[in-house]
Amino acid sequence: MEKNKKKPIPEHFKSAEDAGYFWDTNDLADYWDQTGETDLTFNLKRRHYFIGIDPKIAQKLQRISEAEGISAETMVNLWLQEKLQEEMRRVGMKA
Repeated sequence: MEKNKKKPIPEHFKSAEDAGYFWDTNDLADYWDQTGETDLTFNLKRRHYFIGIDPKIAQKLQRISEAEGISAETMVNLWLQEKLQEEMRRVGMKA
């Protein structure tokens, strides 16, 4: 890509996928003069747990989460959190 025709680096990307696409389709060498040092902090405490879900349940979950405008992962986490709080109250456990 010629220097005078390169796309500007967006100030903020809408998602990690957008950033990935930008850098997959552009060469960092063309933008090196626009880079600088930065401080990054990562919170690596979050873990993912994979649990099998019946395909029919997964399809319904996907439809509902799309209608609500949130990811299926977020929907499941919200529902599990609500149910766990109910059950903990029911059996007399503290959160």
